[in-house]
Amino acid sequence: MPHTSPSSATASPAASSPDLPAPGGLCAIHQPNLFPRLTTLAKLFAADTWIILDDVQFTRRDYQHRTRLASLGDPQTSRWMSIPTHLPQGRQTAIQDALIADPALARRRTTAMLRQYYGASLHWAVLAQAMEPVAAAFGTGRTATVAETSARILLDLLGWKGQILRSSELPARPCRSQRLADLTAAAGARQYLCGTGGMKYLDETPFAAQAITVVPFRPPTTNIWPSGRQISALWALATLGPAVLAERLRAVAAAQTALETAA
Repeated sequence: MPHTSPSSATASPAASSPDLPAPGGLCAIHQPNLFPRLTTLAKLFAADTWIILDDVQFTRRDYQHRTRLASLGDPQTSRWMSIPTHLPQGRQTAIQDALIADPALARRRTTAMLRQYYGASLHWAVLAQAMEPVAAAFGTGRTATVAETSARILLDLLGWKGQILRSSELPARPCRSQRLADLTAAAGARQYLCGTGGMKYLDETPFAAQAITVVPFRPPTTNIWPSGRQISALWALATLGPAVLAERLRAVAAAQTALETAA
């Protein structure tokens, strides 16, 4: 999937740039998550643009360096898989600056655990090949690079055609909601796709000031989706295969589009 490198900051956060996408479309803004949960992946899949929120504070209790792997036959049985991470600036360390503690060892343990959980899948050959860039990303020594790569390969496998930008490369003013609005505008999007957690704190005023519509993302709650809020999307991918899971995600994206149209 293409990556767009926006131009440097201008006087206006929403200023146009020849490197930015054409105006319009749906934007999701989310931190790089290690093999993201199904609901997170579905939100990214439904968007035209994913802005990687990489210049905010790293949070150890979040999913930036860890994920829950569920057993193939039982999604209710799961275990944390984590990348040991060092924070050079302590708690103030930004996501993009977090470092992997012993990258070689972390790579071996991660690949071994993935094989342990999903090596018996009928789709393992495809998954194993897709994991190669993730293993290579450990060589950068940066947790965020591994997490970003893990999300990218899942989106690639599912045929996502959107684009990826990074918040650290886009101009935006401070204050949480204002910043999200500015990032959305800088990406050329006219709609911001917001998860249920974000809707609890979001102030829509900065979005309205820039003619951006806030669209709530509401994933399904039946079938494979209840466990999708806790465990990595790898379980669904290994269980259903890329083609079937892509079909499910396209259905979610289509339903999201229908809600936007109705609104």
